[in-house]
Amino acid sequence: MTSLYPLPKAEGGMAMQRTRGAGRLSVKLSAGQSRIDRLFQEGSARIRLPRVARGAPLEAVLINTAGGLTGGDRMEWQFEAGEGAALLLATQACEKTYKAQGDSEARVSVQLKLNAGSSLAWLPQETILFDRARLARSIEVDMAPGARLLMVEPVVYGRLAMREAVTEGQFHDRWRIREAGHLVHAEDMRLGPMIAKALSRPAVANGGLAMATVLMIAPDAEARLADARRLVGGCGGASHMMIPPGAGQGAGTGKLLARIVAGDSYELRKVLVPLIRLLNPAGGMPKVWSI
Repeated sequence: MTSLYPLPKAEGGMAMQRTRGAGRLSVKLSAGQSRIDRLFQEGSARIRLPRVARGAPLEAVLINTAGGLTGGDRMEWQFEAGEGAALLLATQACEKTYKAQGDSEARVSVQLKLNAGSSLAWLPQETILFDRARLARSIEVDMAPGARLLMVEPVVYGRLAMREAVTEGQFHDRWRIREAGHLVHAEDMRLGPMIAKALSRPAVANGGLAMATVLMIAPDAEARLADARRLVGGCGGASHMMIPPGAGQGAGTGKLLARIVAGDSYELRKVLVPLIRLLNPAGGMPKVWSI
């Protein structure tokens, strides 16, 4: 039988086992509470739902039971916030991406859907890339008019405390966010193959080993810009733009975008944690984050 997922071969020619995982969750508003509508998980993907206070967003914790990713691994996540529902998503721990064999790469796909009046906060802990790791990640978001989105994606290149240095590798991060079918945010970040050399450049990270992108699309985004800039300080920058009428929610909806660069993950969290609390007043920080 021919496999739908051919196994990559190691340098010696032996086929190696690879991780496959898929998780899907949809949330609905029922009796004033955000509750599970549908839940699916298979392979190494698991979704756990800790208890939250009444009226708080439903909190989902994403788990990769394989303990990390390497070349040839595949993870797929799909989440939907129903009309008026609130959903907060976080990972149980940092997602580690290890050295890949040859040209094989780990692939992660994330699809988020927000219906009218819903809110969704995507708050995973850091993705850690090790030397010679190869990761391709795709994030697709489909928003309805009246929805509220917060996305935070931190990335760390090696663990400084463990004396781990990342010299080579590949990282491709692709985002596409649409409101009512209109593209309102897009980015394609490619780093590699000489990662250490790229990070040393002043225009990239100026020697920093940890960085994060923070994106907020909401009616009150502009009102939070001044405080966001104060919290980011000299570690990066934040900007705001109004979404043109007819390109989604129409007048009154804005996009706040912040980029943060730090020397290590600890310094990055010192900026990220208060920034998340500022931009996510209804849900605050995920319980699984160690602060």
